[in-house]
Amino acid sequence: MRPRLFTPGPTQISERVIMAMSQPMQHHRSPEFKELFVEASDLLRRFFKTEDDVLTLTASGSGAMEACIVNLLKKGEKVITLEGGKFGQRWGDISRAYGLEVVPVEIEWGEAIEPERVAEIVRAHPDVAAVCMTHSETSTGVAFDVRDITAQVHRNSNAIVIVDGITSIGVLPFYKDEWEIDVCVSGSQKGVMIPPGLGFAALNERAWQRAEQSDLPKFYFDFLKARKALRNGTTPWTPATTLLIGLHESLKMIFEKGLENLWHKYARLAHATHAGVRAAGLELFARQPSNALTAVKIPEQIDGAAFVKKLREEYQVTVAGGQEKLKGKIFRVAHMGYYDHLDMVAFASAMELALRDFDWPFDPGTAVRAVQVAYMDFQNQHNEQQG
Repeated sequence: MRPRLFTPGPTQISERVIMAMSQPMQHHRSPEFKELFVEASDLLRRFFKTEDDVLTLTASGSGAMEACIVNLLKKGEKVITLEGGKFGQRWGDISRAYGLEVVPVEIEWGEAIEPERVAEIVRAHPDVAAVCMTHSETSTGVAFDVRDITAQVHRNSNAIVIVDGITSIGVLPFYKDEWEIDVCVSGSQKGVMIPPGLGFAALNERAWQRAEQSDLPKFYFDFLKARKALRNGTTPWTPATTLLIGLHESLKMIFEKGLENLWHKYARLAHATHAGVRAAGLELFARQPSNALTAVKIPEQIDGAAFVKKLREEYQVTVAGGQEKLKGKIFRVAHMGYYDHLDMVAFASAMELALRDFDWPFDPGTAVRAVQVAYMDFQNQHNEQQG
């Protein structure tokens, strides 16, 4: 069996991107590399659905998150963090590290918060400087309604909205400018479909005004330096050149296929996987699931860690287990990345084999069949809606 990767980051990448990144090393200040970087930065604006500058940082998505905090806030300011999972909590952890006043909004893991509740919270904190949230919570598989939440924040406060779009941008419908999102970040190993190591941050004019006033310590993660360099077609520090070559190639592929077509594909893969999971007698963990990944409850009679290990070691299928309080209770399978429906069929088949090994009662073949049928039905319904 060949190994198959289904973790929600890093995700599978295409052979075309691998080939692009295998070319001889380029100097990052050469005219040729400058041209590539400028083209990639232009494509990133289309990827984020924005006219704003999109900064590229040599860091993971968490680095981009930290960069937002240190560049957009001032000492002692108040931040509301919507914490419905590990990565929502990360906004609070980063903010506390820089001495900010954090108002954590705890959301039951697996649930999404109602925009009206956010409106009540920001009204109760008229001095709040920023509201930080996660669009697609990777630890739980939940999608949050960032469009309506952002609207409520702007309607009820002067706070800027900072969105973690690391698992959503390029995967779920996302319109930064249209939804009036002040700041959003992403990472390279998710919807961009290249290896880990690049972080992205897109800021509107309101956010840039905050950046000019920020007094938190920063050096490497200085947005003002990064914007100045970007407008000269370069970066302030040595970038990850090979990853930028991969970024350029992957973004070209994405727009050849059509970004909206990829959104549809991920929705179709998620729908089919949900059907396969349910057909095997398992339950989804998220009440409002993201199309980026599916989080699945592991039955109490099955050892969760052993199940994930069985998939990886015996069937060469790597999924992600649960994190923190969900450890051993769920597993997570990705749809974002270089996947097609046959990958989901392969996953369903491996899932069935592993479930059989743990004596889980189901009819073999039901999950695989359900994935196929749901995949076809989803497209038929889409075609009917399109007329």
